[in-house]
Amino acid sequence: MTNESQPLKLGIAGLGTVGSALVSQLIDQRDALAARCGRAIEVVAVCARSRRKNRGLDLRKTKWFSDPVALARESDTDVFVELIGGAGNPAKAAVEAALSSGKSVVTANKALLAKHGLALAALAERNKAALNFEAAVGGAIPIVKTLREGLAGNAIDRIYGILNGTCNYVLTRMEQEKMSFADSLKEAQRLGYAEADPSFDVEGHDTAQKLAILASLAFGTRVDQSAVYVEGISSITPADLSAADELGYRVKLLGVAVRTQKGIEQRVHPTMVRKDAAIAQVMGVTNAVTIDPAGINPLTLVGPGAGGMATASAVLSDIGDIARHGGAQTAPFGRPVAALAEVRKAPMQRHEGGYYIRLLARDKPGTAATIAKRLAQHDISMESIVQRHGKEASAQERSNGAVPVILITYATTEDAVRKALAAVGGDKVISGQPQVIRIEKN
Repeated sequence: MTNESQPLKLGIAGLGTVGSALVSQLIDQRDALAARCGRAIEVVAVCARSRRKNRGLDLRKTKWFSDPVALARESDTDVFVELIGGAGNPAKAAVEAALSSGKSVVTANKALLAKHGLALAALAERNKAALNFEAAVGGAIPIVKTLREGLAGNAIDRIYGILNGTCNYVLTRMEQEKMSFADSLKEAQRLGYAEADPSFDVEGHDTAQKLAILASLAFGTRVDQSAVYVEGISSITPADLSAADELGYRVKLLGVAVRTQKGIEQRVHPTMVRKDAAIAQVMGVTNAVTIDPAGINPLTLVGPGAGGMATASAVLSDIGDIARHGGAQTAPFGRPVAALAEVRKAPMQRHEGGYYIRLLARDKPGTAATIAKRLAQHDISMESIVQRHGKEASAQERSNGAVPVILITYATTEDAVRKALAAVGGDKVISGQPQVIRIEKN
């Protein structure tokens, strides 16, 4: 039961972009929050690297801490809000200290949850404290609440989404303006959408952390980022995007978790989706998640996946839940940690689906027949074949005596595709490495 006569007192660790936006929202929405939650919400203590930095906030009456762990143990706070970031200390130690004292925690830290989420959830359960993390996945999209509460009575067959705004922005610019990957990435960095070292985003690891959390909520599995197969977008070329467009597809970096007869398959990679799919319409830095519940039509949630105000909005939603209901109302991952199933990394060789294959075929008699023979030997059926000539091929391709050939397969296995392409390579009828992009069914 909540004590409606007393305000909910917050200790906030981290006053960067998200923390400052959160405090600003708490001030601006003070009366509305009190009306909606049945009690006032107050920031009584904060922790930040610099007390002198001008954040545009009046924190003169707020208690300051230099150590987030000390703030987490502060007896005059009800909720510890962790906005420090990082998978290790001090964020981990501070969250552990808060939960150990029975204090509820709100965090936006996907890295911490992907690595230590199970241990932290077990600690929260033992101490009957809430561990809320809506902001850790999808920014302002209420995907955690949707899976943990809204669809608690539904079996989920598949969940997939655009979970990294940097990658979606890069692919959008490449498609719309025919830019190279390198030039599009430079533009993303200039605009602040990509880090100086963007590898964590563009190589798919950020998406993998978020997918591991979503898979746990959707399928009742233990959070394990190492169980996610990961590919990034650095190999995608304007030629791939142009071919996808002509064939009625769009390329997105997707995180996909799907229930199969062999278990839960978790994968992150560039993916072709039909242009008429809801998720194909999501452009720029926007995120989107599609859920396929058993027996009902898919649900797609779309919204800003990053940014101070968007992330702070999700953090504030979690705080509001605690203000209304008190401590833990449900297990952090939807069911007790002890009930979460083990998950193993599904070998991609077993993946089944359609494929886009782009080859640079040597322009000589018998090449097409050789390729067709190798595909047939591995029971791969073709939906379409497009061969480019003349101006459709790049100058470099023409100079090498190569002709781009684009194949779209019907459903087959990853193992069959890889073995067939290896055989084609051995026949020396293609130049370079084939480009392979998986196709996701709508």
